[in-house]
Amino acid sequence: MQLYTEITPNPATLKFITDRTLIPDGTADFPDSSHAESSLMAKKLFQFRFVKSVFIGRNFVTVTKEEEFKWEELIPVVKDAIRIFIESGQAVVDKVSTGGSTASEDDTEVVRKIKQLIDENVRPAVAMDGGDIIFEGFEEGIVKLKMQGSCQGCPSSTATLKAGIQGLLTRMVPEVKEVQAI
Repeated sequence: MQLYTEITPNPATLKFITDRTLIPDGTADFPDSSHAESSLMAKKLFQFRFVKSVFIGRNFVTVTKEEEFKWEELIPVVKDAIRIFIESGQAVVDKVSTGGSTASEDDTEVVRKIKQLIDENVRPAVAMDGGDIIFEGFEEGIVKLKMQGSCQGCPSSTATLKAGIQGLLTRMVPEVKEVQAI
């Protein structure tokens, strides 16, 4: 099994990528240990006192560390824990999020367009950085998004949200006036 790391725009977060499928569809976000009940892998990682949050995607695990620790010392420990867990054959998660971006019949044409743009243009780019962005709603010209994984708490997330996502949505969907993180 191959397992390697990639840096993310968030210096407190690393992306651990494997050649195995961890979750076939969707993602699983564990912003702290109290949310890890649906994932044995996340529970194992939270046993390390340096783990602040865990985010699991199709073939990667994004781990955010507590500020006082250095990645140089932690990478081998996290890699071993992930490798051992994957090789055990246990299910990584019991439930996943599909991101709330699937258009439904109840959605307005504007909301469908917003969700499509997020799914096709935003989420793939954000996943490359070890995170995800979830559509939470659209009211009075404001798109509400939830940041997950490496995006959560990232110093550049405001720039990504305002310059990147807001720029795209306001250009492509005239009804959108602003994008906010919730």
